[in-house]
Amino acid sequence: MHTILSLYIAPQGRATGSPFAHRGELRQAKRIVVKLGSAVVTRGDECGLALGRLASIVEQVAMLQNQGREMMIVTSGAVAFGKQRLRHEILLSQSVRQALHSGQNQLKDMSLPVLEARACAAAGQSGLMALYEAMFTQYSTCTAQVLVTNLDFHDDQKRQNLNSTLQELLRMNIVPIINTNDAVVPPPEPNIDLQGVNVISIKDNDSLAARLAVEMKADLLIALSDVEGLYNSPPGTDDAKLIDIFYPGDQQSITYGTKSRVGIGGMEAKVKAALWALHGGTSVVIANGTHPKVTGHVITDIVDGKKVGTFFSEIKPAGPTVEQQTEMARNSGRTLASLHPDQRSEIICHLAELLTERKDEILVANKMDMDLAISNLPPAMLNRLSLSTAKLNSLAIGLQQIAVAAQDSVGRVLRRTRVAHSLELEQITVPIGVLLVIFEARPDCLPQVSALAIASGNALLLKGGKEAANTNRVLHQLTQEALSLHSIKEAVQLVSTREEVEDLCRLDKVIDLIIPRGSSQLVRDIQRAAKGIPVLGHSEGICHVYVDAEASVDKVIKIVRDSKCDYPAACNSMETLLIHRDILRTPLFDQIIDTLRNERVNQQIQKLDYI
Repeated sequence: MHTILSLYIAPQGRATGSPFAHRGELRQAKRIVVKLGSAVVTRGDECGLALGRLASIVEQVAMLQNQGREMMIVTSGAVAFGKQRLRHEILLSQSVRQALHSGQNQLKDMSLPVLEARACAAAGQSGLMALYEAMFTQYSTCTAQVLVTNLDFHDDQKRQNLNSTLQELLRMNIVPIINTNDAVVPPPEPNIDLQGVNVISIKDNDSLAARLAVEMKADLLIALSDVEGLYNSPPGTDDAKLIDIFYPGDQQSITYGTKSRVGIGGMEAKVKAALWALHGGTSVVIANGTHPKVTGHVITDIVDGKKVGTFFSEIKPAGPTVEQQTEMARNSGRTLASLHPDQRSEIICHLAELLTERKDEILVANKMDMDLAISNLPPAMLNRLSLSTAKLNSLAIGLQQIAVAAQDSVGRVLRRTRVAHSLELEQITVPIGVLLVIFEARPDCLPQVSALAIASGNALLLKGGKEAANTNRVLHQLTQEALSLHSIKEAVQLVSTREEVEDLCRLDKVIDLIIPRGSSQLVRDIQRAAKGIPVLGHSEGICHVYVDAEASVDKVIKIVRDSKCDYPAACNSMETLLIHRDILRTPLFDQIIDTLRNERVNQQIQKLDYI
């Protein structure tokens, strides 16, 4: 009996001291600091902990720890936990005194004194740690408490001791739970919004997480708060947009709003801490840890490289973001839809001409892709990736046929109904909007889909397989050159950034239809990932050819050869040839077999009886 072992390869972390440049690289993060803001760990009444959220976060941290990563938590919550305990004790004490003094059980109105934050922290720290320990124990994960103050980072000896302690805990596969020692830190400034009552106010928690991440050379700092991430203006305003990637030079374009109802840092403090950590070599993501629909997987989604929250990066891409590309496509698409049919046909015809005129440029780029893929792709995929002069000529002919059909693609009346006298209801073909077409390593798909989108007046977003990156880039340049005839170059966009397909499928506000072209597995994956966007999928094709007893001999031979041998790597090439029983043992049958043998087709002949 053989035993099958399932192995998990632990992440190796960064190869250099620089932060990760792209979200997809976050999967390599080995050492991760998770900072839990006050709004994440506390209840809405600011008195006590949000146990459900905390349990979900603990589960994710434990799972990543068990994958071989080194996890650290910087947490708030001691003040809230202590406030809950002290309130209970004060109420109990007051009720006992009143009962003794009045001699009756009926209690008068009792007012609570202002609870000092440091006393609350002293009362709540042990309970908070006990809670973490109990939760992590459910996942066979050990924890350790570490209390620090800002002075611990200013004293070299204390900082070395802290570093040594944390390194040893991580080496023993223990999750350090780190918090500022609020029982001894200076009292926070009063918050007038809270009417002078200082609650859940942990000083420098954001800077603590950043300094700790840099000190411990962490690969990733995840700062969880009560907002989705960083916005270009205060969340809730009409023009506020979530920033997907934030670059150090973008600070001037941000307008900060008021801080959270709990905590004292605010978003501006988080951004400053994040930039400090980024300059120190640690990647940073700020995300929402309170949303009930995402809290259960927000940390693991970030580590998986998914588009969650705001990712801080030092490397700004040369081109536009995918959101900007989609917006450009939509704007140019409106102009495309308003063109006269002759103008759209002209664009497609010009693209067909460019395919033949610039074939040398296309084939050079294709050879680069082929050289890179020859050792990685199976023969059938290589055949689809490969382009030739004959394929380009065939593509050009197909585009010219689409140009003819483009004359009545938009604005054609499908049905007309007279509703009343002088009132008619018409059903007319109109563009859909912005299409996202995802295709695998098949570059000839790009001009075909582009021509169909142009003919139907739709803007287009293309995401091709990375194996055909060079060929796709040249073909897209030619497509935009053809579109420039009528100044709508941006109507067709090629996504060349490291956007994951799942992230593209979440752009439901800017994409109107997704069309996956490829394997049935690709279609299923897209249908599963699409969030609020219709998907035009397809099922398994049945590529059969049937030869009837009365079929023309010349047609049979031509159809059989063309459907199987002209482009055998195509997804719609013939898979099964069905022959009428009366053709068996006839000259036509022998001629079919000889044709397939001459084309080096492997045959498996089966006799099928009629049911």
